[in-house]
Amino acid sequence: MTEGRGGRSRPRPLYRLWRCLQRHATGIVFALLGLWLAQAVLSGAQGVGYDWQWYRVWRYLGRWTDGAFVPGPLLDGLGMTIRIALSGLVLAVGAGLGAALLRLSPWTLGRGLAHAYIGCLRNTPLLLQLFFVYFLIAPMIGVGPFGAAVLALGLFEGAYMAELFRAGLQSVPRAQWEAGISLGLGAWGTLRLVVLPQAVRRILPPLTSQLVSLIKDTSLVSAIAVTDLTMQAQVVIADTFLAFEIWLIVAALYLLLTLCVAVPARWLERRYGW
Repeated sequence: MTEGRGGRSRPRPLYRLWRCLQRHATGIVFALLGLWLAQAVLSGAQGVGYDWQWYRVWRYLGRWTDGAFVPGPLLDGLGMTIRIALSGLVLAVGAGLGAALLRLSPWTLGRGLAHAYIGCLRNTPLLLQLFFVYFLIAPMIGVGPFGAAVLALGLFEGAYMAELFRAGLQSVPRAQWEAGISLGLGAWGTLRLVVLPQAVRRILPPLTSQLVSLIKDTSLVSAIAVTDLTMQAQVVIADTFLAFEIWLIVAALYLLLTLCVAVPARWLERRYGW
């Protein structure tokens, strides 16, 4: 530390630099990792003699026609991915919370059903579940590929969220339940107004990770003919043979989606101490 005006000490330049590096350590690591990955991709492409043609790629994102922006197939696929992720999230939260409440219920049958649901879906591959729902369940309930994808993804992610909700609910002291019921809120009112707000603060970080996983898992729905981002990319690559360029853009779009979830969640943790 050096002495400034008025006898107050001020940090040395090297110390300020060190503190700045500490605050931005995560960003620096990601930047270095990105540079290394870019170098690896360029080296690999050069090793196989790949001819980069970025000028041909951008029209598949979109183009301006008569003063209006027309989305290309990649942006159309991105929109489908977002719709599947949002619909699957709603179903996953409902299924996960319901299974968590059944696991904590005093009814033996309810606990058994919750255990069977969580155990079966967490211990089988998502791709097989997609095929099972698409070929067997979807025709019986009259839904198409989009509905089958949402149903399979929502139930699969809900099985993981169930354990997060259960742990969060159990972390709330029992005295909070008793206080809510003593105030006349009833079991449902106590759960909704007293217990869940406290539990959400504890499960937000792992719940964010599960939402990120849901977004990435949407890439599997192309196996059941859903025109999501991954399937649109496969169609474009089959037409143009621009494999490296298209997959790099797709990876960037998926990264953008996951950052739109992770960054606000991180801000809430820092802002409100969640």
